Amino acid sequence: MKKAIITVVGKDTVGILAKTCTYLAAAKINILDISQTVVQDYFNMMMIVDVSKCRKPFEAVAADLGELGLKMGLKIRCQKSEIFEKMHRV
Repeated sequence: MKKAIITVVGKDTVGILAKTCTYLAAAKINILDISQTVVQDYFNMMMIVDVSKCRKPFEAVAADLGELGLKMGLKIRCQKSEIFEKMHRV
């Protein structure tokens, strides 16, 4: 299984989860775990996803999600899980 970490941060609006999940489903990316919070109108979400069955190159997925975020006024970032873990090791 190839895992990736997706983070979404920005001003809360209607449809953030729906639009993000619609893209992931179309790309054959399975959500394994998800956590989201809204604090004083700011949305924060972290997803662990399985990209094993995705037909697009990882770089294209990361770019697509980044563009989707820009359209919604958010920052969406997608990282390979091994890079994320090394960056956040204590």
